[in-house]
Amino acid sequence: MSNQRRVYVVGRDQEVRRLLTQYVGVIGAEAWPFASGADFLEILDHLAPGCVLLDMDDSDVAGIDILAEMVSRQIAWPVIAVSAREDLRIAITTMKLGALDFLHLPFSRDTLALALAPAWRALERVVEAGEARRAAQERLGRLTAREMDVLLALLGGRSNKAIAHDFGISVRTVEMHRAHLMTKLDVKSLAEAALLAPQAGLDLTGPGPTANRSQSAPLAPSDYGGANYRGQLSALARRLTT
Repeated sequence: MSNQRRVYVVGRDQEVRRLLTQYVGVIGAEAWPFASGADFLEILDHLAPGCVLLDMDDSDVAGIDILAEMVSRQIAWPVIAVSAREDLRIAITTMKLGALDFLHLPFSRDTLALALAPAWRALERVVEAGEARRAAQERLGRLTAREMDVLLALLGGRSNKAIAHDFGISVRTVEMHRAHLMTKLDVKSLAEAALLAPQAGLDLTGPGPTANRSQSAPLAPSDYGGANYRGQLSALARRLTT
């Protein structure tokens, strides 16, 4: 990674936090200590990607809840949970919530260094995926609402003629929208365009737009999911950090 490796140390126990912060510094990474889980969550969306050392024993917000909140916000940074307790239930729950490792206190600096090695690799993948997602979102964000609706219809297997009927427009207008969106997305085929949606983190699954409607009634732009599509795009873009 081009930037200095960063580790967020989260836990209320001052001695544990001090020791982990010291270990991180000796290893050669940048430690950002948080004495409050609430403080960490408050600015989480504004932090640069990093690894997280999470004290499961002593925090104003339970470590499990912090992990669950990260999952809810789709923040997939590597988390190494630490605990002085031999609690198998918590360890299993922690791993199910995506923690990369679970270390029992006390442990040595070398043990932490070994645990961080795969965490750095995982963080690299997270950063690369974030960059790819932002690029896909930027390209999809160039489309108008109508162009996005036409794109979704095309990806759903609708023909130009069927789309024209659905929207109450001419086939020629559909062809124009199709040409414009392909140019804006900088793709040469619908197969290429189809890859952008999952890359942008958009869920396009669900019932088709023609379900439960009159065959003669034209569709509004949002009936193909355009409004929701743009809303997802905007929300995801806000969540991504650099």
